[in-house]
This record gives sequence, structure tokens and C-alpha cells, in this order.
Amino acid sequence: MSLVAKRLFAFLVVGIVAVGCGGAAARTSTTGRTSTTGRTSTTAHAAAVARWTPYVHVATPIDVVGPRRDGAMVVAANGRLWLLSRAGALRAFAPTYHSNPGLEAYIAMARADHPGCSFGADTVYAISFGSPRGVVAIDARGRVRSFATISAPGLIDGIVFDETGSFGHRLLVATTAGKHTSVDAVDCHRAVTPITRGAHRVEGGIAVAPMTFGRFAGDLIASDELGGGIWAVTPGGRDLLVAGSGLPHGQDTGVESEAFVPTGRFYALLADRLTPRNPHPGDNVLLRVSSAALTAAGARPGDLLDATEGGARTVAVRCGGGRCAVLRVADGPAIAHAEGHIAIVPGGP
Repeated sequence: MSLVAKRLFAFLVVGIVAVGCGGAAARTSTTGRTSTTGRTSTTAHAAAVARWTPYVHVATPIDVVGPRRDGAMVVAANGRLWLLSRAGALRAFAPTYHSNPGLEAYIAMARADHPGCSFGADTVYAISFGSPRGVVAIDARGRVRSFATISAPGLIDGIVFDETGSFGHRLLVATTAGKHTSVDAVDCHRAVTPITRGAHRVEGGIAVAPMTFGRFAGDLIASDELGGGIWAVTPGGRDLLVAGSGLPHGQDTGVESEAFVPTGRFYALLADRLTPRNPHPGDNVLLRVSSAALTAAGARPGDLLDATEGGARTVAVRCGGGRCAVLRVADGPAIAHAEGHIAIVPGGP
């Protein structure tokens, strides 16, 4: 079958057998397709799956966000923060900031054009496991200050800005205890408002959906690495299943890292942390994939990209008309141990 025919077949499979939004969590099958209880869903494979490839070596990376106004990305690695230039050079940033290298102190940064109350240009917000337990802010000059205290029980394991306005353009923080996740919204005056205390268990590089994402437009989107499901939390605190990922799942294995595909040329970055004695031991690098490769694999603007912790296997999820389609669009090195957000860098490599 020609390459064009294969791509056409992949799109037809996605269009005909779409994931039923709100169905039950998926289980992985040996064919790469996923089955759900009550509704049928299929994860189609693109004809030309893109590849995450090593870009920059860095010790113990757990997250990357940005860009700042100067074009640099901010990397959280080895308990410190670093600035990554467009040329791929790393330099130390915020010397007084420190987190436990063994924990996952994910970071977030508002866009330069973030509407509503200002959180500070190029200011990074990081999960804090110490005192205060919550969030610390690191301004563009590297100065660190306490920002917000999170009282929800459990492990704080997700942080992202709402750029759509559905949550009031606030900072969203996820905390997981057992089978449930709490979500809090924090405004620029440090006021903390609970959104839910009983969402499905999720964690990792969470994202807020654009207004083009079907019935989940404007919702917080997060993944359950244990069960393989992709979940939405509404501004009113309801949790809904978006889709089953159709990818392998379990501890240190399932989907965890997210971003939405923008318009225009870009490349995506993903932290790959060295994790000895793990089935996916990682390689202490930032992985990279181009928009051209993702587009060739079938990803389109507005799609959700969601990568597994084990192996950086990546799907694109497209929602509209009450249904969502899932397409496998990229794979990483088999040893990859992905962490944090998928970061979008505008322009080409």
C-alpha cells in the first residue's frame, strides 16, 4: 500500500471508529486498539509515526515550560532551574531556588499575553513540597518568594495556567490522594479557591483545553498513568472521561505529559529523566520532535498531545461533535522516562 493510501486509511479509521467521549477507561490490547465497556473506541496508528529524539543532555530533568519573552525556555532539573536558549545552550538560573531532586516539582509560566490579573512577566511558578507546601514564584531576575499554600491532602503533582478564561485565568494546582485528585485555582493575589476534592486520580503535565476542543473546551485535561485514561475537570468541578489512550499503562508507564498543538511551525520538548532500576530508566536528556513530523503523522492544530511516562509514546486526541478520536503520532526511545509538560517552542528547530 502506498504511503498516501496508508495515511488515508489511518484517517478513515479515526473518523469511522472514534473514541466515545465519557466512556469507561481503556485497556491496552496487542493490536494497539483499545476497547471500552459500553462503547467502542479505537486508537489508530499513523502511517508515519514521528520520533522523539535526544536534543540536550541535562541532569535529572523533570519539566520544561516557556518560552520567556527573550525566547528562552525554563527547565527544571536536578532540583534547580535552568534557561535553555534557542541554540540549545543551558545556563543556571535562580541560584536561591532549590527543590528535592527526587521529587517532581513541576513548573508553570503564564503566556506573555496572559489576560486578566498579572502573574508577572516571565515569572515561573513551581510546586513546593516544603514550607509553604504549595507554590513558590521565581521572577524573571531569579528572585524566589512564597506564593500560595495548598491545604488539599496528598501529593501536589500538577500545575498549569488557564489561558482560556474558563477558570478565571488563574493558576490551577492538582493534588492527588489515593484514588482522587483535588484541584485548586489560585489568583494573582494568592487567593486559593477549591474547584473539586473528588476528581478521578490524575497527575503530571496537565493542560487546559482550547475552546475548539469539543465538549471539553476550556476544561482542565489531565491523565491517569495507572489506568490509561485521559480526563477532564470542568470549571464546576465535574470530572469526565475524554478518552482511553490505548497505550500501555501502569506505574511509571502510562500517559502523563500533555500539550495542545498550536498553529504554525514549532517543535516540542519533553524531559527524559534518568531513573535507575526502572523498566524505563531514562537518559537525562530533553527529547525533541518537530511540528513537521507530527503533522506528517496526522496531528493537527487544536489536538491534545499526550505522552506516556514509559517510552514517550504519544497520541493526538481530537474532539468535536460529541466524540473524540485518538491517533498514535509519535514514539520516543524505548528507555525514555518522560516527566512534566510537553513544551511548545514556536518556530522551527
